[in-house]
Amino acid sequence: MAQENAAFSPAAEEPPRRRGRQRYVEKDGRCNVQHGNVRETYRYLTDLFTTLVDLQWRLSLLFFVLAYALTWLFFGAIWWLIAYGRGDLEHLEDTAWTPCVNNLNGFVAAFLFSIETETTIGYGHRVITDQCPEGIVLLLLQAILGSMVNAFMVGCMFVKISQPNKRAATLVFSSHAVVSLRDGRLCLMFRVGDLRSSHIVEASIRAKLIRSRQTLEGEFIPLHQTDLSVGFDTGDDRLFLVSPLVISHEIDAASPFWEASRRALERDDFEIVVILEGMVEATGMTCQARSSYLVDEVLWGHRFTSVLTLEDGFYEVDYASFHETFEVPTPSCSARELAEAAARLDAHLYWSIPSRLDEKVEEEGAGEGAGGEAGADKEQNGCLPPPESESKV
Repeated sequence: MAQENAAFSPAAEEPPRRRGRQRYVEKDGRCNVQHGNVRETYRYLTDLFTTLVDLQWRLSLLFFVLAYALTWLFFGAIWWLIAYGRGDLEHLEDTAWTPCVNNLNGFVAAFLFSIETETTIGYGHRVITDQCPEGIVLLLLQAILGSMVNAFMVGCMFVKISQPNKRAATLVFSSHAVVSLRDGRLCLMFRVGDLRSSHIVEASIRAKLIRSRQTLEGEFIPLHQTDLSVGFDTGDDRLFLVSPLVISHEIDAASPFWEASRRALERDDFEIVVILEGMVEATGMTCQARSSYLVDEVLWGHRFTSVLTLEDGFYEVDYASFHETFEVPTPSCSARELAEAAARLDAHLYWSIPSRLDEKVEEEGAGEGAGGEAGADKEQNGCLPPPESESKV
């Protein structure tokens, strides 16, 4: 019975697992946000060009085909109506009859003539005559509108093909972030790298802390964004990304992790979003790569393995070790407690050194004799010698 009670006692129960946080930004950079109940959909049509560029590839190709096919069908139907209205279809065998378009004997022929006109193919079998003013006007109108459709659709496809989104796929972030000491201060660090030999020009890095907070007035902000300093004041956020770099956020008094110890950090619930921006060297277009780190992806007391080695005449980067870390001695206290301990140590050293100098001077003075005038006139650790009147008395 005792064993059964122990097995079902609250102390023997497994601790409840913390529910996994829903990512705001996925590891591959996709923002995990969907827009719903958008009633003002007409706003998308006011910027039709951007709307078409943002469409998925299958929808863009469908719209591309439909734009040309519907235009050809529309003008083909008008050419057929002109031929039908003038009676050209009733005088196909009449050699004395001058039609609007030669050899246009049905809707299929009108559709083919519309394609030849808009694409400026001009096979020469179907030709407009000078006895059809309405056909001449329609020819000019289709030529102008066809050029506009070509410019619009080709421009959309060119911009969509040349988008630098795929360039961001070769910008990599470390799978984990680490917290360890750098120059005696706790720092939160992650690593970035570029897999291509063509570099990102004017690269810059930013970091955001995403977590819920409640204001003093009781307002709940579910996804509050806080900047994490990665060297904006010193210019360290502007990167020369030729080889992988370790980006460091110093946990100081301005950092939101100032009072977070290792245990408190593990119990916290947040997401760190990192954003790398720059221009593609080959095209000059702006590129942005994103990633994020959850609480369980922040390793306390770890440091990144070096990936850069010096070979014969060049530096080699080993990307097989890009995500690897190793443990290093790191205090589990918060950065604030570490700074206070360092301040107490500095204060102790500051007051202990003068006291030791005083003891040493007193020992030397006792060895020379208490009545020596030469010893009485000397300064002891910043103390002035006694006045002459007092010494004479």
